[in-house]
Amino acid sequence: MFDLTGKVVAITGGAGVLYTTISKGLVAAGAKVAILDLNEEGANALAEELKEAGGEAVGVACNVLDRESIEDAADEVIKAFGKVDVLINGAGGNRADATTTPGERSFFDIPPEALNWVFNLNFLGTVLASQVFGEIMAEQGEGVILNTSSMTAIRPLTRVVAYGAAKMAINNLTQWLAVHFAQEYSPNIRVNAIAPGFFLTEQNRYLLTDRETGAMTPRGQQIIDHTPMARYGAPEDLVGTVIWLISDASRFVTGVVVPIDGGFSAYSGV
Repeated sequence: MFDLTGKVVAITGGAGVLYTTISKGLVAAGAKVAILDLNEEGANALAEELKEAGGEAVGVACNVLDRESIEDAADEVIKAFGKVDVLINGAGGNRADATTTPGERSFFDIPPEALNWVFNLNFLGTVLASQVFGEIMAEQGEGVILNTSSMTAIRPLTRVVAYGAAKMAINNLTQWLAVHFAQEYSPNIRVNAIAPGFFLTEQNRYLLTDRETGAMTPRGQQIIDHTPMARYGAPEDLVGTVIWLISDASRFVTGVVVPIDGGFSAYSGV
């Protein structure tokens, strides 16, 4: 049930830290992987690494905020592999001027363009990719879309106002798309999401650890204190859940958001 042999998986933001590891896990499970990323050099480098390890992969330049770019990327995936079975919407991120920072930036000072940038990258980028690849799935009568939510969509975190709102929108979109595709096109098109907890990535490393010493920051310590497993996640911790959600093992699962968080969302603090 968990075998992905022959499945073609397109991953937006695929050259990022988390999805680099996930891509390796999918290839090991038999999938053919298309790495779609604005960083074309990074996408190509990862694809070459996957091929050197014995997998089938291709790197594709893709801007998820440009529908024409996504359409071109989809054409490249079809050209390389003849079909697409799975879309993983992994493109996303945050930026400093869209967050509050004590003593530096209040909520009242966050510029609209920063809010737009974060919301569009995380939400609109997922919508546009789902339109382009979802239409292919509608025509073939089957497929899987896997979105990337976040723990801040389930337990709102301080400071990350735009990012949290965008990821909450992803949760709603995931449920809406699951119903829409099943009712309007095929019950064999499923849409789910993962909600990672706290993983050390380039995006948040220096929020959670001190840049100079590597020691835990107060914010990082709060996270660990509220994570029953008492550690940050490792990228490898995501692979099994992703394989489950895009394989036949979850063929009756649609419209869900699965936390991968070491128990953070289950803990009340007492």
